[in-house]
Amino acid sequence: MPENSRPEKTWALILAAGRGSRLAAAAGGLSKQFLRWRGFPLYWHAARAMSRSAVVHGVAFVFPPERCAVEAETLRALQARDDLGLPWLAVAGGALRQDSVRLGLAALPREARHVLVHDAARPFLSPALPRRICEALRQGASAAIPGLPVTDTIKLVDNGLVTGTLPRSRLAAAQTPQGFDLPLLRQAHRHAEETGLTVTDDAALMEALGHDVHMLSGEVANVKITNPEDLALLADGLSAPHPRTGMGYDVHRYGPGRPLKLGGVLISEGPEVVAHSDGDVLLHALMDALLGCAGLGDIGQLFPDSQARFEGISSAVLLDQVLEMLREAQVTLCHADLTIVAQRPRLSPFREEIRKNVARLLGLDKTHVNLKATTEEGLGFTGRIEGIKAYAVVSALGDAAPSPAAPAHTLSDL
Repeated sequence: MPENSRPEKTWALILAAGRGSRLAAAAGGLSKQFLRWRGFPLYWHAARAMSRSAVVHGVAFVFPPERCAVEAETLRALQARDDLGLPWLAVAGGALRQDSVRLGLAALPREARHVLVHDAARPFLSPALPRRICEALRQGASAAIPGLPVTDTIKLVDNGLVTGTLPRSRLAAAQTPQGFDLPLLRQAHRHAEETGLTVTDDAALMEALGHDVHMLSGEVANVKITNPEDLALLADGLSAPHPRTGMGYDVHRYGPGRPLKLGGVLISEGPEVVAHSDGDVLLHALMDALLGCAGLGDIGQLFPDSQARFEGISSAVLLDQVLEMLREAQVTLCHADLTIVAQRPRLSPFREEIRKNVARLLGLDKTHVNLKATTEEGLGFTGRIEGIKAYAVVSALGDAAPSPAAPAHTLSDL
């Protein structure tokens, strides 16, 4: 289909891939876009406004690569609770904002003709703002952005000395969502990639190619949550994240039964273990630690060995179920520190593979998973090579107010 005859559908790109370093310490290490306000992450409030504008046909959320799979699950839960009424995508972003936009644009469907690029940390926009931007695009604008007049006098400063004063009447503070002709914005990003151009918003890329950028009236309330003092804007509904810690311990006896697996990795040199499930002692300890963070009991309650359906089941499947329970309880995993205690087998050749696989299962960067292996120097049942044990300590963030009790999960559908 020729470019100019494509249906003029508009998609919103919600940028939630930033690290938020200026705010992270005040937010308990949580990036600002994942803060919960009035029961929902900030990025969901932005998507709600887009859905209620009646001019947006779909939403693409761009997340940090290591959180994309986890947030996709969160989106499914949010959608079930608070349906946007729109199709949506979860996209892995890049190192810079510019990279995240480019990757998000590449994921948009073929029928998209216009795009609204919006920062997830601006949750207060009204549905009227996307409508005004889209109207300008429908009237032929290649780019349309909202902005506010600058009320302070702006000085140019060099080494602590004022070198000039800018004419305030010609200045505006740009906001998002910024609306664009999608093919032209993709072209602008290709040009930036080829030339090494780095900017702080997409309008600047369009300016660099000589396209007119139309400035529309923004909204005073459309504030970006950036600095610690901005958290006061969320005080009426912010559920400040509180740190949580969970500890898990498990042990398995050596003997005829299951091949030894640790962290989902088969240890070919290891003795067999006696177990009802697959006997992955490390994942069992990890699951108990995760459940401890959310106050949800232990794996013996959830997956009892008296039930035949758990016979030989993969511990990775059970772990996925536990992680889903944490998401429903609005608990966000941050870090896992794991210790395996065994006289035999020697685990150092497998340590990095186990660590990487556990990080993959948890949806964490491997820098947030630590694994140690040790012996008890011939003492106790591990020293006598009668079995193996594991400890897990995990840290997480959860809502300050108690969440509604998560439903008791079973695997009856397996």
